[in-house]
Amino acid sequence: MKEILVLAEHRRGELRDITFEMLSMANRLAGENDMTVTALFLGHEASDLSDGLKGACDSIVIMDDPKLANCNADPYLVAMELVLKERKPLLTLIGHTAAGMDLAPALATRLSLPLATDCLEVNLVEGRLEVIRQIYGGKINAYLTMKPFEQYLISIRPGSAAAEAEQGKSGATETVPVPSWENLKGRRFLDYLEAELEDIDIAVADILVSIGRGIGKPENIPVAQEFADAIGATLACSRPVADKEWLPKSRQVGTSGKTVNPKIYIALGISGAFQHQAGMKNANTIIAVNKDPRAPIFNVAHYGIVDDLFKVLPLLKEKFTKK
Repeated sequence: MKEILVLAEHRRGELRDITFEMLSMANRLAGENDMTVTALFLGHEASDLSDGLKGACDSIVIMDDPKLANCNADPYLVAMELVLKERKPLLTLIGHTAAGMDLAPALATRLSLPLATDCLEVNLVEGRLEVIRQIYGGKINAYLTMKPFEQYLISIRPGSAAAEAEQGKSGATETVPVPSWENLKGRRFLDYLEAELEDIDIAVADILVSIGRGIGKPENIPVAQEFADAIGATLACSRPVADKEWLPKSRQVGTSGKTVNPKIYIALGISGAFQHQAGMKNANTIIAVNKDPRAPIFNVAHYGIVDDLFKVLPLLKEKFTKK
């Protein structure tokens, strides 16, 4: 049975969402094509962390070594080369993250594998691998069919699928030997340096109230903030609001801001250009309020209200807060 291998990405003792997004994608593809899903965990003394993968894959391959404790493309490259040569999975998925962008091209070059990067979706169509990528700044989805090959390497854009830790699986664990580090030279992991958030992290919010150009002027923002506070939400925005510095850049949703996956996303006065949709379309429930019935946001919204947001907000507040 053919195998899909997913590289588990982790940082500071936590599995990153991109790992479960790729596993969701892999399980859907495996179910359609009678394949198995394996998570590859490179780390050190992190059994509790690797156990978190069991519900989302058929098996877990663990390589444990101090050099793999933190993501470093140099030892990861040597480790993955060994695993891919031995297991020969049909498809290997790596997150299109800072770590993945460093690792995937080097791995593809070393193993002479076909590589497609920053993909939104992967499918097998009549036995041939097809990927979807965005081009021209996200204006067009390109459907690309890859030439037949024994193995493929694909990097997946974060936010392209739902991140679900429990997918009805019970992955069996297998520990494999580490490669020789004798000729390993180059970069060493020193420490994590993270940019300070300007105020809060919208990516972890369960409920987001996001405002766009339709808010009119900065003096109207407190109205949206009051609504957000009343329903226990975090206030976010589209690019025009951030560009005008009405809200900090850290609050921006979209390709040039942050990708978010809240349980509820309420878009107020946002037209919903493709750049914005790319950052929020995987929210569990999307509610859009806009005066323009042709606004693109309604194409992805689960519920749409065509009206002035200042008329709608009091009614929404009453409905959300009614006990």
